[in-house]
Amino acid sequence: MNLLLDECVDQRLARELRGHAVRTVPQMGWAGIRNGELLSLAEKEFDAFITVDRNLAFQQNVPQFKLRVIILHARTNRLADLIPLVSVLLDTLPNVPEGRATHIGQ
Repeated sequence: MNLLLDECVDQRLARELRGHAVRTVPQMGWAGIRNGELLSLAEKEFDAFITVDRNLAFQQNVPQFKLRVIILHARTNRLADLIPLVSVLLDTLPNVPEGRATHIGQ
């Protein structure tokens, strides 16, 4: 699965998502692009968008995008706080429907 990590997610998380092709928003040259446009770009090249931005689901019309949106809930966006969510993320990812925000964590 092709995964895109939002710029607010520690990019080192990509190493933990074994078995998937992972890129970050900055690697794609999309840093600073607002969420609506970012999701529009992402749906053309990626299967899922992973973020820690809890407001994304309220600010964007997620169902309009052919993209799985995963929102990680951790104490902070630091790698140490995100690592405990990786196993749940990897187990959940294949069953996440497109056009829906799925929350993982606290």
